[in-house]
Amino acid sequence: MKTYFVTGIGTEVGKTIASAIITQALEADYWKPVQAGELDQSDSMKVKSLISNNQSKFHEEAFRLNQPMSPHAAAEKDQVHIDISSIKAPLTNNHLVIEGAGGLLVPLNDKETILNLIETLRCEVILVSRHYLGSINHTLMSIEILKQRNIQIKGILFNGDENKDTEAIISKMSGIHILGRIAELTNLNKSTINSVAQNLKNKLI
Repeated sequence: MKTYFVTGIGTEVGKTIASAIITQALEADYWKPVQAGELDQSDSMKVKSLISNNQSKFHEEAFRLNQPMSPHAAAEKDQVHIDISSIKAPLTNNHLVIEGAGGLLVPLNDKETILNLIETLRCEVILVSRHYLGSINHTLMSIEILKQRNIQIKGILFNGDENKDTEAIISKMSGIHILGRIAELTNLNKSTINSVAQNLKNKLI
């Protein structure tokens, strides 16, 4: 069974939509270890609302923090300490999609980051990239640090409008497989998510 950690080159690049698509494609379980803010409309709830298969299970977050801010700061406000050694992947006989928070170096406490959590969980990474000025740099830096830590990268998933030149140079310089691209989805619903998921499915197995 596959376990994928979905991380992004930064915030607001589309990790949650990508996670929903991957979860639907594999009929996988979904887990968001750390949710900061929007507890009444969490990422887990958003993904669940977009899934149309009957196999996926949604596992409870390890930490639910009240403030929509960096996990380390949100935890401090809640007087909670995030210890990544206490974060254990849920037991399942299914594929598992794990969604991170922000990018790789988002702090979870004053010493550890999302990158450290990925190392602890020992899973393969799917990197979500979105085109904007500076995204080539952010994408290549994210890939470089993953390589330095010997973390396996399944591939890059681009989100949003196509930019062939950007995608080509990232592919050439990184040597990382491009899984595909999620077109800008104007209507987010189970049908559109499933349509994209079916096109991506064979690249995830």
